[in-house]
Amino acid sequence: MSDDGSTTRERIVRGAVELTAADGWAALTMGRLASHVGVSRQTVYNEVGSKHALAEAVVLDELGRFLDVVDAGFAAPRRDLRRALRSAVSGVLELAGTSPVLRAVVAPGAADDLLPPLTTDAGVVIAAASSRVAQHLDARGVPASQARDAVVDMLVRTVISHVMAPSSDPRAAAESIASIATVALDVDEPAPRPGRTRADA
Repeated sequence: MSDDGSTTRERIVRGAVELTAADGWAALTMGRLASHVGVSRQTVYNEVGSKHALAEAVVLDELGRFLDVVDAGFAAPRRDLRRALRSAVSGVLELAGTSPVLRAVVAPGAADDLLPPLTTDAGVVIAAASSRVAQHLDARGVPASQARDAVVDMLVRTVISHVMAPSSDPRAAAESIASIATVALDVDEPAPRPGRTRADA
């Protein structure tokens, strides 16, 4: 464990994120990563396995940043679920526009490793994001049910779709997604203040 409390694996993954941000995923080699982190090449393989496994670890590490944004979005007033969802989705879409990992996902040469964890092999990402949203719904008293699970799954998959193929207006996309999800969840929302529309809330 390093002086900052991180494990060797965490340092390797963080180093991979740093190198990806600087030069792209295609330029990242295990040897270069080892030199950057200050460990042997064998240590990199021992800790993360193949480059494909490293790609999944990098994507999951980046997912942590996005889940922090989701948490911040749900800090909206307790009864206003639509506002919380809109804030969380908007924050995710805005972060996606600046994420070096996501830029690397769509870069030439990255598809073989970085793309699957967000598309064909996205099960772990979807499960983690769905679990976090479900926790916030639990905290707001939205009862668990098969219907709620279906809405959360739809919500997460839709947001990932927008992350991978951004719309021209993230805020408008977030408003639409939040409105649809709120209606589907059948949750009573506070009425807008006089003179204000739902979109202004």
